[in-house]
This record gives sequence, structure tokens and C-alpha cells, in this order.
Amino acid sequence: MRMGKMMLLLCTLLLVLSACSSGGSKSGSSAGTAETSTETSTETAATNTDNKGAEEKDAEQTYKTPDMDFDMGGRTIKVVSWWDMTIPEDNPDNIQRKKNLEELEKKHNFKMEYVAIDYGEYQQKLTASLLAGEPLGDIVRLGKTYTIPALVKQDLLWPVDEYTKNPVAFNQSVTNQYMQYNGRGYGFSEGQGNNVMGIFYNRTLMSKLGLKSLQDYVNEDSWNWDTFLQVAKEANKDTNNDGKLDSWGLANPAPLEFALASNETSLTKDNKQNLEDPKTTEALNFISKIATEKVARPTEGGDWTEPGQFFRQGNTLMYTGALYELSGFKKDMPDADIGFVPFPKGPSASSYHSYEGLYQSLFIPKAVKDPDKLLYIWEKINDIDSMYDYPDQASYETSFTDENDINNAKEVAANLIVLDHFTFPNLKFYDFLGEITSGTSVSTVVEKYKAPFQAAIDEVYGSK
Repeated sequence: MRMGKMMLLLCTLLLVLSACSSGGSKSGSSAGTAETSTETSTETAATNTDNKGAEEKDAEQTYKTPDMDFDMGGRTIKVVSWWDMTIPEDNPDNIQRKKNLEELEKKHNFKMEYVAIDYGEYQQKLTASLLAGEPLGDIVRLGKTYTIPALVKQDLLWPVDEYTKNPVAFNQSVTNQYMQYNGRGYGFSEGQGNNVMGIFYNRTLMSKLGLKSLQDYVNEDSWNWDTFLQVAKEANKDTNNDGKLDSWGLANPAPLEFALASNETSLTKDNKQNLEDPKTTEALNFISKIATEKVARPTEGGDWTEPGQFFRQGNTLMYTGALYELSGFKKDMPDADIGFVPFPKGPSASSYHSYEGLYQSLFIPKAVKDPDKLLYIWEKINDIDSMYDYPDQASYETSFTDENDINNAKEVAANLIVLDHFTFPNLKFYDFLGEITSGTSVSTVVEKYKAPFQAAIDEVYGSK
């Protein structure tokens, strides 16, 4: 199936290159490819032994909003983000979207305008416009940390869950899980992929040190916190026998958010602090162990970029980070074979996870009229028959050359955990982490911070 799609993809691109102009729009927007799903055909598909027939049945029964006929009166619909969301013509999926938009503009008499505002001033400008009742756009991108609950509580945004039921055009997890407040969904996204976070490792260095492949641990389902610590310690070596370490196992000294997500927990949970949850305690003890046992490469007085610089030197085996960093590593480390594995499972986890601490999506301000029509248009733009087999396929296959790395990225992306502690401005996350890594016992730190954490949460949610 995948080979057939890729052949069709190549043919389509050739036709586009010969028939279209060479101009194209630059955009940071995701291809947002979708995997067709269904709400009603699970039982039928399970009993259908013809895979093609099952796929067609699923596609037929996937919810789609019935076609509507309305006139927007020449209205300009402004889509505001911190990047230009103009649909590029860089792949067959986006070409379909662009064509859909052009047809919708004619049919419903509107014009779509994409507005980009610098990220550094974005939050302040957008928030001020919403509070003034004069939003800068009809569809606006907002970060969860300053939107839920703060802006939603002030009735500044429309709930959208009744209009986002098409799983091809809308990522169901965004509306029904990540951007929920009091049982309603407020955010939406056409992008079906998720942030990929995990461990990048230097396969060249691994081979040089004679270490077991990290992928072997994953294949054996033994990639956990214990084996992770074991590997990191094994890579801390004095390879030239001068009495000093010159090879290290781990670049990052305190990957707390990775630990929380990998143990399926968090520091906060809705309107409550979550420090005393046993899963959280396990994660905190794990980070404390990395520090007290001096597992990671010691700092040389650098800033937050230091772990990445350590990894680039080629003498540090593992780095915890995000997929967008990989292209920089490849450029700076042309002689290194860089692999990717999930962050190891915690003792209370059932699967591997990625995480996001600054989640964002699209919203419609309450001052904007016709949210139902705006979401109908958004649905019809993005309701396409994707050329890809899974979300972000083109990105993964460009980034990785090893099929195992691709499968690892797919697995963690499918199990995203959104962490919300940055929702609370006065929650002293870095002070808290500093005490954990200084060697102070976890129980002492938890006892000290649980009340201040709850106070910081109450400032945002309101105490009960």
C-alpha cells in the first residue's frame, strides 16, 4: 500500500511541475496528513477479511458535515499565527487543500488572509486584542498555557466541539482531550501529527565504545529507567587512560519533563498539585538519582544550550530532545550516524511517550461571528484523501534513514502527554527542579513545595 501511494505521489508531483507555475508559498504549517478513522464501523471492519473493502467501508462511514450553501458577503477571514499559515503547494496533500480553499472562496464568497505576528510579541498582542473585544483574527493560534483556563474562563472563546467531529479534517485529541475545559473543547487543529520527543544517540560512538545497541533494548522491551542508567554509566569512560573521563553517556543533567511523561504523570493535574502522586514521586527520585550518582556529563558553566553542544562534540552518547533539532545535529555532525529511540519507560508506564509543555492550537474568539461557518470552511479545506500512510510521513522519511527510528518516532507521537505546569506563572518550576538535583531528599522537596504549587494553581483557577 505504501509503495503504491509513493508511486502515485511521484506521478502527481511530476504532473504538478509540468502544469503549474514555479511559484510556491513558504510556510511553517504542517502537512497535517490524516489517518481515516470511523466512529461506527469498528465491528463491521473487524469481521471483514478484505482489507481494501474494510478501508472503503471506514471511509464511507467517517463523519462529514453535510454540504452547506451560504454566502459570506465578500468577508475576509483572517487566520493569525506566529508563522505564515498560507497553504504551500509542496506536496499532493497541500495541493488538494489549496484547491479546496479556492473552490470554497468562490462558492461561499469570502477571501482567506493569513497573518503572521512575531512570536516574541504574539501572546501580548493577541491577549490584549481579545480582552478589548477586537480580536486580530477570525481564527487565531493560542498557547494552552495562557488560554486554558485563563481566557476561556472570561468567555472570550467559542467552544468548537460540536463542529469538529470529522476525524479526517480535525485532530480529535486536540479538541476532545488537550484543549478541554469544563467538559467542552475550545481548540482545534487540522494537523494529525504530534510533537516527537525522545533520545537522539550517536550510533558511531556506541559502536566505538562496544556498547549494546539501544534499539536492541527497545526490541526486547527492556528499555526502561534501569537500563537507561546502565547504558549512560557504561559510556562514561576514560578511553585514553589519562585518568579523566573523555566519553560520556548523557548530555542532559535533569530531564524531568521526559521522566514525568515516561511514567505517565505530571506535576499538576487540572486545578490540583500532583506532587504526592506515587508516579510523580518515582519520576522525581529518578531525576535525583541521575544527579546524585553523577550519571550525566558535568556542566562546564554553559547555558541551556550546553547539552546540545556536548552532543555535537561527538563524545556524548545520548541527548534528550525534539525532532526539530535533528537537522542541526546532522549538519554539525556529518560523520556521525544519529539514531532515535523513545525516552525509556518508567516503572508505572504502559507505553513510550512524547510530551509537550507548551501546547498550542487554533481558536475562534467569541467576538467573531459565524463560528459554525468558519469551522465548516476549515473542515472542507482539510477533508482530503491523504497520499500518505500515516501523519508526518514525509517529515519522518526525510529526517530518518533507519526504519527503526521512524517506527520509534511514530510510537511516541501517538502517545503524546501534555504537561501543564507552565500554565501557572508563580509555580516555581526551576527552583523546585534545582532542589531536586542539588541532592535534597525528594520527600523534603515535595513537602516544601506542595503548598506553594497549590497556591500558584489557585491564582489561575481560583480556590474552592
